[in-house]
Amino acid sequence: MAKRFGGEFSPDGRSQPGAKPSPLASAKPSRHRLRLLILFLLPLPLLFLGLGKPPLAMAVDFTAAAALILAAWLLQEGLKAENAFNDRKIARRPAFPRKICASVLTGIGIALATMDGLSGIPGAALYGIVGGILHSFSFGIDPLRDKGMEGIDTFQTERVATALDKAEGYLAEMKDAALRAGDRGVMARVDRFQTTARVMFRTVEEDPRDLSAARKFLGIYLVAARDATVKFADLFAQTRDAQTLADYDALLTDLEASFEAKRERLLVADRSDLDIEIEVLRDRLKRDGLLIND
Repeated sequence: MAKRFGGEFSPDGRSQPGAKPSPLASAKPSRHRLRLLILFLLPLPLLFLGLGKPPLAMAVDFTAAAALILAAWLLQEGLKAENAFNDRKIARRPAFPRKICASVLTGIGIALATMDGLSGIPGAALYGIVGGILHSFSFGIDPLRDKGMEGIDTFQTERVATALDKAEGYLAEMKDAALRAGDRGVMARVDRFQTTARVMFRTVEEDPRDLSAARKFLGIYLVAARDATVKFADLFAQTRDAQTLADYDALLTDLEASFEAKRERLLVADRSDLDIEIEVLRDRLKRDGLLIND
């Protein structure tokens, strides 16, 4: 427990001897990060330009800036949802098409920003349409269909998708709580635990029948980890006590071991089920005379 924080996610960037590489270690940061920053900054001049104009023109500029900033925020949230959708084998399409709405708002914002009185409406509308289309081409649109739910039990996949959505929510709340600790090592430790938990999520996605066996890990244990993180972060932010940090690290280590052990048991059970299915099929083929006995 007194071992110093380290690993590939630690501030010094060094990995511990014998540590297993993270299944998500190769994940790259969003390639749209710079463009998102630019989209947030570009509308700001409209706020200053509008200050010296008549009230109506000022309102138009302010509305254009608000539409463009809201579009950038919706795009950011849409990209997060799309990344989560792509990372999962079973996922429901986003309930709200954020990226599509961002493109529409971008078109509206551009139209308002380029409008010069009533006579400029046709040209502004053209600019807005072109801007919205280019926005869609640059960032794409939201996933419009569910993934991984074709040809299998819809009820089971819906249960898995719902359970994993809740589990991801617990992890997000856990990370938000860890931020209050104000320590990079703590954030890195929580990230490693979340990586371990998500490996189990993927295992359950691959075989929805595992949901019942893993439900305690997707619910009760994650809620307990979140609550412990909240209490730890509040205490550690005030005291910076090394023993408190060590105890929290030990707790996450125990949870990681439990998650990994449970995942291994699920894989063994899945393998046993497959062996049984193969044997049943071989026996049937032998009875039908389609398989020669060894």
